[in-house]
Amino acid sequence: MRRVLTVLVPLCALALAGCATDKRSDVLTQTLNAYEHAIRWDGFADAAKFIDPKALQEHPLTPLELSRFDQYRVTDYDEGQGAVPGGQDEMRQVVTINLINIHSQAERTIVDRQTWHYDGKGHWWLTSGLPDLAPKN
Repeated sequence: MRRVLTVLVPLCALALAGCATDKRSDVLTQTLNAYEHAIRWDGFADAAKFIDPKALQEHPLTPLELSRFDQYRVTDYDEGQGAVPGGQDEMRQVVTINLINIHSQAERTIVDRQTWHYDGKGHWWLTSGLPDLAPKN
């Protein structure tokens, strides 16, 4: 009986660890999909709900910043190769976003380098903030 337990207990621990990793991965996928949906269809104000509360407290979005986001509509959101590990409890993703300025109808493309952090409580939070829409020279 003791031999069975010495083999069975570590196997159970590995199985439980695998389940936790799968759940965390599923939550990441759901979060990234919901964030993409918010960016594409609901607007940047809704996407701001994905920003880490600590980061948002340190750098709150002003009404002026939010009004600048309202000037654009997203026409394409391409996550390329998807999220890759960036450290413990961290994932990084490089996204190409096509935008149209609703006033000038000018289209441009930006690259958004996202960093996501897992809080250990079942949530992935965007720590890199919303995309930088400022034109690059």
